[in-house]
Amino acid sequence: MNFFDKLMKIDRRIIFLFVAAAVILPFFLSIHQKILISPEVQGLYDAFESLPPGSKVMISYDYDPASAPELQPMAVAAMKYCFAKGLKVIILGLWPQGSIQANMAIESALEDSMVKEKNPQYGKDWVNLGYMSGNELVIQRMGTDIPVTFPRDYQGNPVEDLPLMQGIKNFSNVDFIFNLSAGYPGTQEWVQFAADRFHAKLGAGNTAVQAPGMYPYLRAGQLVGLLGGMKGASEFEKLTDFEGKGTKFMLSQSFAHSIIIIFIIIGNLAYFISRGVKKK
Repeated sequence: MNFFDKLMKIDRRIIFLFVAAAVILPFFLSIHQKILISPEVQGLYDAFESLPPGSKVMISYDYDPASAPELQPMAVAAMKYCFAKGLKVIILGLWPQGSIQANMAIESALEDSMVKEKNPQYGKDWVNLGYMSGNELVIQRMGTDIPVTFPRDYQGNPVEDLPLMQGIKNFSNVDFIFNLSAGYPGTQEWVQFAADRFHAKLGAGNTAVQAPGMYPYLRAGQLVGLLGGMKGASEFEKLTDFEGKGTKFMLSQSFAHSIIIIFIIIGNLAYFISRGVKKK
């Protein structure tokens, strides 16, 4: 067996070891990866940036802990940006764990120094309406009457008693909707029922697996912007100047992808060279 045959028979555990090292090593390195901004991420940022202070932003957390590594950095960056800019945030979830993920994002956002200066208050600057079952029917009902759809918030307070919810009847009283989605129900349902039917201004953040299916809505103008996976999260963090886990995890992802590409190249070279040697 020649050298190239041995390369083609490398134990897969060795490859896994290299990938593990590529994922872990960047956490201990002070390397800043250059992040280029894509048009779809720029579009979402511009939509946020166009909102004057005091605007009402609705954020729907439609994911669970399994998708948090990709979507939670987007959520934290969005909350930090909204609080720092003085935007009013209305939170809800069409997934049972969505409201919990929202509370975790808020806890992280409130630790930021710029956010602490604004000192956002619950009920006045942000509210968490909680989870409501019904999938797309919840969106459809909100288009008619949000307080009827969510009579009480996550903490059990009557929604009508919350200062932020005064004057909020339906989507016409909300300036922008940002959906964080890992599947169904998620961005597609928000496009169909909030954007198409009630003409709500909508942006989205999706997992890398789901994002490609959202590009037709983006090209049609039904979405103003889109964050796709870890890369989208890191780009959004760069634009908002709130660098977080998205940027840190993106470096590990880039290292891991580089290792995989290197092994693919080695495998192909070994195969073709070994085949040529055998023919001779």
